[in-house]
Amino acid sequence: MSNLLRQVAKQDPQLAADLKREVDALSGRRAFGLNFERHIPETVDLPGRPVRRGDKVRFLAERGRDPDSVDRHPWRVRRVRRTGRGRVADLVRRQNPEARFQTASRAVEDLVVVAKFRDPIYPGLVSTGKVERGDDRPFHTVINAENFHALQLLLYTHEGKVDAIYIDPPYNTGARDWKYNNDYVDSEDAYRHSKWLAMMERRLKLAMRLLNPENSVLIVTIDEKEYLRLGLLLQQVFEASRVHMVSITISPRGTNRASEFSRVDEYAFFVFLGSASAQGSAPLGGDDEEVRWQYLRRGQKTLVRGSRPNQFYAVYVDVESERIVKIGPPMGANESLHKVPEVAGAVPVFPIDPDGVQKIWGLTPPTLRKALDRGYVRVTPGTEARSCSGSPTIRRSTNRPDSVCRKPPTASPTRAWS
Repeated sequence: MSNLLRQVAKQDPQLAADLKREVDALSGRRAFGLNFERHIPETVDLPGRPVRRGDKVRFLAERGRDPDSVDRHPWRVRRVRRTGRGRVADLVRRQNPEARFQTASRAVEDLVVVAKFRDPIYPGLVSTGKVERGDDRPFHTVINAENFHALQLLLYTHEGKVDAIYIDPPYNTGARDWKYNNDYVDSEDAYRHSKWLAMMERRLKLAMRLLNPENSVLIVTIDEKEYLRLGLLLQQVFEASRVHMVSITISPRGTNRASEFSRVDEYAFFVFLGSASAQGSAPLGGDDEEVRWQYLRRGQKTLVRGSRPNQFYAVYVDVESERIVKIGPPMGANESLHKVPEVAGAVPVFPIDPDGVQKIWGLTPPTLRKALDRGYVRVTPGTEARSCSGSPTIRRSTNRPDSVCRKPPTASPTRAWS
């Protein structure tokens, strides 16, 4: 190839230079492994940044409206002027080189400055509050930001110093579950997998710079939609590291899917840098191993009362033995908790989280009865009756308060599966 380019250069130097540039670009690609487009259409909002001439901005939704109900594509600020109603920005944009310029005017307070992926950004942290734990116990810092720029920021202080990073990225299921360039990426997007890989690669490269090269680990969870591509990507980004994949059982009963096999697991990739390694890991299930019990109350934000009609009901717990003695029928969305039937010597327990939000149980009443009969459900030891606002009451001939508090997690039945 080099000889051919030299021959072309004798006849047409400019053509030879153009060919060399294209050949170099193709040579830089991997002949084997994972090849994909390095898309760069991501944008990030910069709230609080003053709107100035030359900025890229987008419209904000009116208070109470869905943020996705407005045009999210960026405009360029041509000028900012003062009017009797306040500062107004004159805007211009062109969607593509063939389109005509569009113009618009908006009040400055209805705009937010945006930056595209390659625009220079100088992030900083502003404290919005803290929770004191006291003593000399360690504390955690939560950074609320676009994750790419948060990782960039951490490079200033933590490059090469991080012992472990855990990433739970979008699974790219095609169910409009993640955004790219302010638009949903769905199953109809021809570049769906390529965009996902480009998004992941940029963040993995930053994570690699943060991790301690002598002894650290990166953990990435994923499901079957992208695990093959993710495995190849990790091997390409972390060439000198060891990549292991393990299965995680998420539903021993399996997830029913039409025309497909039932799925019981997801996956976790472990990338070991330097001397890091797994220490004596073994699968759960031996006779001498401890069984991990999980709360019967569902914790997801969307799984509130009414989301699954048959999974909100009373579980009656005997006050003395702390055993489940009865499982009530499903309750309607508007039924009062105070009107459930009484059971002598027992208190009704509902799936109410520590913030007082009515959630749902993880099982329907018939399934819970079967699990209870097989010994897969128990009440966490330490449950006791205590007074709290809004709890159903039961009359008992004792001096203790006659209501059960739902707030402590010890008031919820838990379950285990073999």
